Amino acid sequence: MPKSITREGFSRYGRVIEYPERPKAPKNKNLFKVIVRQPDHGWRIAYLVVRERSIDRLEQHPDSLESFEPVSGKGLIYLSTKKDPRRVECFYLDKPVILKKGIWHGVVALSADFDVKITENSKVKCIYWRL
Repeated sequence: MPKSITREGFSRYGRVIEYPERPKAPKNKNLFKVIVRQPDHGWRIAYLVVRERSIDRLEQHPDSLESFEPVSGKGLIYLSTKKDPRRVECFYLDKPVILKKGIWHGVVALSADFDVKITENSKVKCIYWRL
């Protein structure tokens, strides 16, 4: 009979990808936690809990691809290839995606929490653009 995956029940085989010890507050601040890092191999997996409902900045990583893989909840991803407000596009983030290096991006929640798994380089340079 199949079992449900739990942190304890799965621990001998690996790790459940989830945000550990999720704080109850603040409700309007995103939470980001690196879950596993493989510096010898150049990548890491992180878990993002999106709680922000509006966007006031985008970011980019000039040297890293980045995946956004929805886990639960609903949300939007804002994207642009250039630092030009007229070129920003918005998509429902309802499928796993991989962003090219240097793509401006930002994520907002449509539900109370929007949980997203992220895979990217082990060390990531972040550049921010205030909207």
